[in-house]
Amino acid sequence: MLVTATLFPLLYLTLELPKRIINDAIGSQTSVIQYYGFQFSQVTFLAILCAAFLFSVLLHGLVKMRINTMKGILSERMLRRFRYQLIGRVLLFPQPYFERVSQGELVSMVTAESEPMGGLMGDAISQPVLQAGQMVTILGFLFVQSFWFGVAACALIPLQAWIIPRMQRQINRLNKIRIQEVRILAADIGESAAGVAAIRAHGGWRYRMAKITSQLGRLFEIRFEIYQKKFFMKFINNFIGQLTPFFFFSIGGYLVLQGAVSLGALVAALAAYKDLSSPWKELLDYYNQTQDMSVRWEVITERFAPAGMMDESLFIGQPDEIPRLNGDIQLDHVTVRDADGNAVLEDLNTVLPGGRVIAISASSSEDRKALAELLTREVLPASGTVRIEGLDLKGLHHGVIAARVGHADARPLLFQGTFGDNVMMPIRRRPLTEPEDAEAHAEAMRAGNSSDPLDADWQDPGAAGFDTVQELYDWWLHLIEGMGPGNALFRRGLDQSFDPERHPELAARIVVLRDRLRFAASEAGLARFVHVFDRDRYNPALPVAENLLFAVPRRPITPELLASQSGFLNQLRELGLDKPLVALTLDVIDMLRQIFGFDGTDHPLFRDLGLDPEIYESALTLVERTRASGAASLSTEELGRLLTIPFRLSAEKIGPAFSEDMQARILELRHSHSETMLAQLGDLFAPLDPTEFAPGLTVLENALFGKVSQDIGSRADDLRKMVAAVLIEFGAQEGVVQLIYDLPISLSGSNLSAMYAEPLALSRATIRRPDVLIMDQTLASYSMETRIAVHRNLRRQLPETTMIYLDDKFEDEGVFDLYLELQQGRLVTEGKGGISEDDSAASADLGRKVRALEQTSLFSTLSRKQLRLLAFGAKWFEAKQGETVFLKNDQPTDGAYLILEGEAGMYLPREDGPDQLIVVSKSGTLVGELGLIRNEPRALSMVAETDLKCLRIGAKEFLAVVENDAATAFKLLQVVAGYVSN
Repeated sequence: MLVTATLFPLLYLTLELPKRIINDAIGSQTSVIQYYGFQFSQVTFLAILCAAFLFSVLLHGLVKMRINTMKGILSERMLRRFRYQLIGRVLLFPQPYFERVSQGELVSMVTAESEPMGGLMGDAISQPVLQAGQMVTILGFLFVQSFWFGVAACALIPLQAWIIPRMQRQINRLNKIRIQEVRILAADIGESAAGVAAIRAHGGWRYRMAKITSQLGRLFEIRFEIYQKKFFMKFINNFIGQLTPFFFFSIGGYLVLQGAVSLGALVAALAAYKDLSSPWKELLDYYNQTQDMSVRWEVITERFAPAGMMDESLFIGQPDEIPRLNGDIQLDHVTVRDADGNAVLEDLNTVLPGGRVIAISASSSEDRKALAELLTREVLPASGTVRIEGLDLKGLHHGVIAARVGHADARPLLFQGTFGDNVMMPIRRRPLTEPEDAEAHAEAMRAGNSSDPLDADWQDPGAAGFDTVQELYDWWLHLIEGMGPGNALFRRGLDQSFDPERHPELAARIVVLRDRLRFAASEAGLARFVHVFDRDRYNPALPVAENLLFAVPRRPITPELLASQSGFLNQLRELGLDKPLVALTLDVIDMLRQIFGFDGTDHPLFRDLGLDPEIYESALTLVERTRASGAASLSTEELGRLLTIPFRLSAEKIGPAFSEDMQARILELRHSHSETMLAQLGDLFAPLDPTEFAPGLTVLENALFGKVSQDIGSRADDLRKMVAAVLIEFGAQEGVVQLIYDLPISLSGSNLSAMYAEPLALSRATIRRPDVLIMDQTLASYSMETRIAVHRNLRRQLPETTMIYLDDKFEDEGVFDLYLELQQGRLVTEGKGGISEDDSAASADLGRKVRALEQTSLFSTLSRKQLRLLAFGAKWFEAKQGETVFLKNDQPTDGAYLILEGEAGMYLPREDGPDQLIVVSKSGTLVGELGLIRNEPRALSMVAETDLKCLRIGAKEFLAVVENDAATAFKLLQVVAGYVSN
């Protein structure tokens, strides 16, 4: 505000000095001018006033620049604080809220929609003060010159403020209509494009074009009206703007002639009025912007203030004490409801004994998820309380729950970074050191962001009860080793490449074991699937460059990197390799274009090539010109970009396009020029040496000193197991597992299959050594033998932890200290689920239908909401023994039948004898679904072999589930496959 206030005297000076220059210097009647007791010549006085004017203009501009800069900084800080607060509120949202609001909507609000609000935050105070202050200063100057100048300057401002916004609202209303009409036109264009063949076939083009003409005419009329109003508004605005100078010239000129004001005052007044329009326009824009932002603010704050948000105080800082939670877990009449208010868990009343192993079976994944979220306080009970060790879970600081309760499921959410970053998330509770960049930290504090610096050390072994990071790391290795020798994570480590300087012992051990592994591969009959690196032979699994140099790249070869190697590319031209390599590239591109086209780079088969889509698309643009004018027309940079294709693909992947003559030529040049070319490339490639570790190859390739053939097929797993066994036998297991820690993980873990994501989830849950460990179908992708081994290892490592296993069923319930069963969100008592006495008849009937559907394998994966929708359209159906349910060739309009009790025979009618029994359908079988899917008459007749009780599912409801639920569709496919096999 102080800086803004200093601007107004300077503005007044820039208006006053021109008047002084005209009246006192140029218009002086004497050659000597007296000014405040000093005498100046006319020229000197003119120079002084001009210099003062220049200085005031410069200072005015500098102060204005400073104000704008400060406004920009304030805007960014306020926007940064606003976004931080919004993201912080997302972490407090109740879990059911995410089912109603999409991630894309939240992201858009935090990023794009909040962006313009930052500018208004910076302008909130300074903009009206600055612009209003400038207007007052200019008007004050005009009133000082003459009262009538001031009246003339502001007389028409109220008229502008009244008429212009009204005309603008009319234009805005027409623009909305125009947008609607454009959407109609877009729909017509899309419809015409999609139905071109039908329009041409049925002769409808003239009528169609007449319809388009009519729509274009409506758009023309709307735009014509907009133009009329828009330019009339500009005319009125400009006319009013020029009307005031008319008054200045007429009335002011008269006052000058009368000697009431000076000529300099009139000129200065005209200049001041010209400057008056800018702050007035800025104030109008500011008003419009505040109106727009107020609506935007209401929308954002409404979305980021849902009902049931978690208490923010439970997330601030760290609790003074983190109590142990290794006592009993008491569920006291707990009910949990979803976003629609329906009960997901209902009246749970039980005690889970502390330190024991507990199994809870629930066929519904929704029940398992809700129970896990209840115990981790992701959802709060609608009624009842959850206590652990006598402490109400609702009032605990969330730092206590995060430290003492671990949760792992079969589909964990992973974060971009490394495997180790995800595993160690529970250990990074607070920064342990001061920030390295003090200025960045200070700016974060000024913006109201987190006081925790990212560049500090966050690895706190004390969070798991250890003294050093090495002890923590050893604990993680013990957890991984519990999965058994040669486990999936270890085998994943075989595909990792690493820097031998970071792991020198592992690199040396792998080199020593090469002969042993070669012998083991030969003994197992796997040697023929390994293309061993031999200097005297062309390796079909290596790309062209690696074969030519007999070396492997230390880092990925990109078009930019290859294009920058001008010495190497010039040498290829001298050796005459550029033309055959370019011809090879053309053949490969033609082949890929025939298979994948221009936009098929997202296909899994294309990704298997290891070729980046950008490289392929870049090569496509060069191919046609190269085909016409040859390789000689390519610049060195273009040659490098084009040759990226054969330099990334091997002869195995290229196929017949890579001729034997080409291989022989490259092999010949390898012996004669490889050393010279390697020198041109610096340290980009590492030579292949049987006695040295090659940093560009994976552990498996280094161990075999060769590439695995793509023809290995199903024997690939045998080869990996053989290599793993040898490495484990000679003590390399720990070193290989360590490489997993640095495994890069892409956004949301998309590059990690369930086989590796599941042990990561278990490691993340157990790394903190929790008091309560909840495992929802953990390691579902692994064999029962592995899961038992992991359980025994966990029980040995965490003897006091309460372990809760959640699954749809358990093979041996007796191995657990306590076994419970959840059905329809209720604990089963004596093998039966109950219906609440408070339920209405309709609710009870719906619950029975949902329970019946949920117990079938086909519908067990559906959410509770989908089951309710399916049950709502289902009807009870009963048939006596011998009664026909439907006949062959009947239309499937009655739906499909889910057999709940009894048996039904499926018969093929015969004209010359009794009907042939094809199959007997028993309880839990869905009958008649194929007719619904194919929309064809029944293929068989259905007859009740015993008294039948069924649930008849309507065709519309059944097809809606199949179309919208991939898991159900897949299970249905398995059922159909069973029909075929039978």
